[in-house]
Amino acid sequence: MDTIKPDDLDCGDEVFVIYHNPHVPTVATVKAAEVVTHPKNPDALALFINETFHVIEEDDAFFASEQAAQSAYDETLGGSPEN
Repeated sequence: MDTIKPDDLDCGDEVFVIYHNPHVPTVATVKAAEVVTHPKNPDALALFINETFHVIEEDDAFFASEQAAQSAYDETLGGSPEN
């Protein structure tokens, strides 16, 4: 899988992620997200997705394109993500 390392992210980057619904963990989608300055820590970055800030974790997977994220989804979860 062709992923972007969290250390290679810069503020303003657009990345694609496989986003698991926090209310229904069996539902996942490929979503675009923006890398932004963390609202509570100006020295850190966060993801802005679905009108929410998410802390970037070391084990998160970031993709440069929607196609790469969809391929990873198919490889790891099988089938097409719900969009």
